[in-house]
Amino acid sequence: MSVAPFEPPRTISDAEFARFQSWIQRESGIYLPDSKRTLLIRRLGRRVADLGLDSFGAYYHRAKELGESETIRMIDCLCTHETSFFREAKQFELLATQILPTWGAEGEAGVRPRRVRAWSAACSTGEEPFSLAMLLAANLPVEAGWRIEILASDLSTRALALAREAVWPAERAAGIPDGFRKRFLLRGLNHQEGKVKAAPEIERLVRFERINLAAPLYPVETGLDLIFCRNVLIYFDPATRRQVISRLARHLRPGGLLFLGHAENLAGMSGPDFRPEAPNVYRRTETVPRSRDGEEAP
Repeated sequence: MSVAPFEPPRTISDAEFARFQSWIQRESGIYLPDSKRTLLIRRLGRRVADLGLDSFGAYYHRAKELGESETIRMIDCLCTHETSFFREAKQFELLATQILPTWGAEGEAGVRPRRVRAWSAACSTGEEPFSLAMLLAANLPVEAGWRIEILASDLSTRALALAREAVWPAERAAGIPDGFRKRFLLRGLNHQEGKVKAAPEIERLVRFERINLAAPLYPVETGLDLIFCRNVLIYFDPATRRQVISRLARHLRPGGLLFLGHAENLAGMSGPDFRPEAPNVYRRTETVPRSRDGEEAP
């Protein structure tokens, strides 16, 4: 006799939602306000049913028993992966027209090393770090002695798996400039028809790691030239935002640039670590002072 599959639960009690709020914020830094209750029900409900459970309360206890692997899976379900190539084009335009020409000239003059290190701190399915790889490779070519290193990280293991493949539906490449599309992307054939893949020239510039921005320390080298942390701070509460900005500052070299999303800024954050360079773009100042609690002040 077959057993009817469980249906995803359609409601969650106030107490259950509060438990998930606390757990998710502690593990990921993501704050779910009450307005996100429906989102949690929709995105986690299928997982609850797949485990043969009939309530979020039962899932909470089962997930605790299953441990870290289930916590990661739960967070994967909740993460939003909206992204595109050359998203927020004005920031890439700033790099192409002002920042990279300056660095190129400084490299030619020998006043800076011919090396650029960048971090895409919420890379989703890879469009952001590979957009950056195309731009850097085109403006600071390896043939001229430049070395480009891009770290791409995300909290979601599912998104990182897709990013590592560096394969996308061809329609997602519509926002890539024609010259870059022809030079840096390969068209899929046979079973890959309708898809594009990053060419080896840029694929080798990017490495991937799972990094939780809510963690107290990041396994990332210091002295970076660029950090893209776009459309992430909006998911954190004010205290977590300040902590994340403080930690990011540690990994940028003096003069390095921090790129935020269009709805994000550093307004209201004390300390002189950054000065505005352009809308939602900040340059790290020469010193990173300590705050009273021992964190580097944002």
